[in-house]
Amino acid sequence: MSYNWQQKGWPEFEFTPGIIEDVQLKFLLKSGKSSGRFSGITEEKKDQLLVDILLSEAIKTSEIEGEYLSRVDVMSSLKKNLGIHEEQPRLVKDPRAKGIAKLMVAMRQSWNEPLSEAVLFSWHEMLMEGNRYVSAGCWRIGAEPMQVVSGGLGKGTVHFEAPPSVTIPDEMNRFIAWFNSTAPDGEKPLRNQIVRAALVHLYFESIHPFEDGNGRIGRVLAEKALHQGLEQPILISLSQVIELKRELYYDQLKQAQRSLQVDDWLRYFGDVVMKAQEKVEEVIEFSLQKTKLFDSYGKELNEREMKALNRMLDEGPDGFEGGMNAKKYISLTGASKATATRDLQHLRDLGIFVAEGGGRSVRYQVKLA
Repeated sequence: MSYNWQQKGWPEFEFTPGIIEDVQLKFLLKSGKSSGRFSGITEEKKDQLLVDILLSEAIKTSEIEGEYLSRVDVMSSLKKNLGIHEEQPRLVKDPRAKGIAKLMVAMRQSWNEPLSEAVLFSWHEMLMEGNRYVSAGCWRIGAEPMQVVSGGLGKGTVHFEAPPSVTIPDEMNRFIAWFNSTAPDGEKPLRNQIVRAALVHLYFESIHPFEDGNGRIGRVLAEKALHQGLEQPILISLSQVIELKRELYYDQLKQAQRSLQVDDWLRYFGDVVMKAQEKVEEVIEFSLQKTKLFDSYGKELNEREMKALNRMLDEGPDGFEGGMNAKKYISLTGASKATATRDLQHLRDLGIFVAEGGGRSVRYQVKLA
């Protein structure tokens, strides 16, 4: 079977008119509700909430590609790029954390600007920061086919083969022109922003213009399309949902790249967008609860307790893996065993910590309202 870019009519995708119109209406209502809650909070809380959303996207879009980054490194890099002051800035040595943070912030700050080759090259340079093995900031070159493969060396299964490198400049010129013309203020606007975001991602991934980083940049482009569709930067993390069912994502993409008829892909992507919006609501609630906790108990906590609590909450709504125990507390704060035991008991007595297990194996998680 041929790939979509080899078929007559490429890149004119075909789909049933109004196929996910109901999904768009639900999305508009939910995103409006989230934006309303966001606009009603203080600037300081907005900054933290934005960091939480971007952090989730940065971590999960990297995990989809098999890269597992330190949350605290990415968070520190995000705050630096957003201009948010940290009392004790963290020295981030991992260039991958720096690069993905730069990319997240750069896209969000330029969501309404037209797409261009220069923009895509700059994004790629950010993403490939510190990578000596990839040619950054340029289209891929070389005669070898660009293939998406799984399996061992010599026994791999080819899931997709992208257009030859020699065709990439022309393909990308056409893609960029299409992206800008289908924007709300373009010559041929696509009114359903979820349809446009889905097609943006599929179209870009099918060209696969870079030597590496195509998935991450493709997901960033989909979010840029959603921002433009709602005519404001919204709170959303598509990768958080995609990563939960990574194999389904790759399977749906694989099937969509074998035809210009994309109804199934649009249904799948519409479901991803809706679930991502629901996840955002969870993150907003978590961020507000976190702020409420510090407002209520901040004056009752010592410096060690604040440090431990902040570190645990940095892990997000899913909780601190393995919970906090005396050994971790000592390592994190430098406290003695007796002091650690006393602090942990204090946090439990205040109702901030809830104990799991017992005896020497007791561990604690943060209890939010």
